[in-house]
Amino acid sequence: MSVDVQPSHVDQIKQINIGLVYRLIDQYGPISRIALSKKAQLAPASITKITRELLDAHLVKEVEFPDLGFRGRPATGLKVDSQGWQFLCIRIDNGSVVFGLRDLSNNLVAEQELPFLASENQGFLDDLAALIDGFFFRYQSRLERLTAISITTNAIVDPINGIVHSSPYYNIQNLPLGSFLYRCIGVPVFLQHGITAWTIAESLYGAGKNCQNIIQVVIDDNVGVGIMTAGRILHAGNQSVVEIGHTQVEPDGEHCYCGNTGCLETVVGIKNILIKARQLAEKQPDSLMSTKIPLTIQLLCQAAQQGDLLAVEIIRDVGRRIGNIIAVMVNIFNPDKILIGSPLNAAQHILYPVIQKKITQLSLPGYSQKVDIVATEFTNSGTLPAASLIKQSLYNGQLLLEIMQG
Repeated sequence: MSVDVQPSHVDQIKQINIGLVYRLIDQYGPISRIALSKKAQLAPASITKITRELLDAHLVKEVEFPDLGFRGRPATGLKVDSQGWQFLCIRIDNGSVVFGLRDLSNNLVAEQELPFLASENQGFLDDLAALIDGFFFRYQSRLERLTAISITTNAIVDPINGIVHSSPYYNIQNLPLGSFLYRCIGVPVFLQHGITAWTIAESLYGAGKNCQNIIQVVIDDNVGVGIMTAGRILHAGNQSVVEIGHTQVEPDGEHCYCGNTGCLETVVGIKNILIKARQLAEKQPDSLMSTKIPLTIQLLCQAAQQGDLLAVEIIRDVGRRIGNIIAVMVNIFNPDKILIGSPLNAAQHILYPVIQKKITQLSLPGYSQKVDIVATEFTNSGTLPAASLIKQSLYNGQLLLEIMQG
């Protein structure tokens, strides 16, 4: 991991500027130096210096492109050079781990999901290291210059120091995952909570692109939220996450693994929705769901789409529960968009109007009238959220400087 020292003011400005220039080249390339200077609002001399450093490090390259409106030789512009630069994404789930090898343009080189049943701290670290070694061995013919490792998991994490404090899936405590992998592999390690990373991915190249203020709600086995305000992820740099899944909504409800009772997750988590649906379907044999064995969330949504009254009411109840909480968050954060990441998006024409109605009822009119509710572009699978951590570290200049310094 990176040495934890406070950068000087000059170093900080250099990091910000080089990240800005790289981001603009990535987003608009091939782009001329003149256009780059205007977009970055940096002096031509500064652009020349920064782009020379990026060229020398083989992070960008010069290419010719047609300059519209002019005849003669094509113009020379800059674009990102991802050739040979790779990073490893790791997603740690309940009982499995997904590895994804990608290049700096985020193209997927190889991806594999493997069972992962580790328990205590040292066994967890040793087993994960062995799986990484095995993945590299299997794909050694495609492996080039490894620049970084990014990890996501739905656990209590300290992203700055690369520590997993605790996990609902594994018997680990204060696990120094970042420093361990840095010692083993020798490249920077980035760690983040899964929902936070997913929100970063949506803001960079998904449904939240070009939005400065986003609330992303995840309704899955876990229920959570990621928030971006003024272009920055809330709590991205510490172990806190915006917690809604363990907000009590039924005081006499089901006991939750967090120690409380009646948490939102025990009511609208996908596993709990299906349990409730099965119980109710047994009492209503005319429901389309009564013949669905085993009942899945996809079948529940299909039944709702076909007009099954029980399935429709179950989804509407989820919308009311979620809407009550989102309405409060709309008043606090005044988002441009609300993103919904959930298998229930298959029935969004039923779910979203109920959420919207609650927001309209309970939020300030000036806030609720302008907000859009849309589905996330990506699903809660694979390694794309982990890849967003690398893209973010390139755009803020942190990883760029580490690569350039060797």
